[in-house]
Amino acid sequence: MLVSWMTLCCQLLLLSLSWGNIDTKGPGSTQTPVVSMPPLPSDVKSVVFKGESHVEKVQVVKPMNLALECTWTGNQIKPANITGFWRKDGSELSNSRLTVPLENQQYNLKRAFSIADEEGLGNYSCVFDNQAEVDFVLAAPRIGEVRDKPIVSYVGDSVVLECKMEDPKPKPNSWNWYRANGTHKELIDTEAEPPRYQIQNQEGKTKLTVQNLTELDAGAYYCGAVYDISVTLSRVDLRVITFMEPLKPFLVIVAEVLVLVSIILLYERTKAHRGQHTGGSTIWNQRAQKLSLNDGCGGDTDSSTRQRKV
Repeated sequence: MLVSWMTLCCQLLLLSLSWGNIDTKGPGSTQTPVVSMPPLPSDVKSVVFKGESHVEKVQVVKPMNLALECTWTGNQIKPANITGFWRKDGSELSNSRLTVPLENQQYNLKRAFSIADEEGLGNYSCVFDNQAEVDFVLAAPRIGEVRDKPIVSYVGDSVVLECKMEDPKPKPNSWNWYRANGTHKELIDTEAEPPRYQIQNQEGKTKLTVQNLTELDAGAYYCGAVYDISVTLSRVDLRVITFMEPLKPFLVIVAEVLVLVSIILLYERTKAHRGQHTGGSTIWNQRAQKLSLNDGCGGDTDSSTRQRKV
């Protein structure tokens, strides 16, 4: 009996061990390996300022851990301690208020931020007791060239739109082109219509060629400098006109001249017509006046003759 119980216990033990080796995920299933992400690079931006405000522009091209540091020389009072805090895009960050002591006749405020994606960019402000502040404007490099006037081309012709990143700004990884469609921006796909659109990219500039233009091609285009952290956009306006449109001002001037000449000729004709009627009546009046004078002279002669006879 004891031997049978021992045999049963051994069988149960072997069975439990075999269940422990069974893969409950089914055949062919594999476990996802854990991939360790490399740590973000770190950088520090420091500003020492006097007065009440200062603006510092910071170019960010890739995700990073960024430490922002402000050093304020204070005002004339210089209390032993003041309150400092941080804001992002005008909103105060939680748990950022702390007491800043006066050390070496100045106040120092520092905080580290993880700028992992485009949402991390923006305006960061360190504030000293609501008396002074520094604004750190974090953004991808901006395309410096801005066009105030549209590029003008003709129907049936081709046009080249160009954007460039000025030195010494960091060069983008690549370039994209977009076309405005209402409130949205559509990515221009050169493979969809290769005869119509051509894009040529270089390190610091890009060109978009649009061929066989129609009036529907007019509108806003955007070139995008692609960085790891964000895409910087710049707008280029295109105006497509017909060959008759440049002649419109000339035609308007010709029409105005013709109208003016017609008015002058009509005025001269009316004046000449009135002159004929006025001239005829003047001659008649002169003749009548002459006859009346002659009658007056005749009357005087008869009177004198009658006096002589008497």
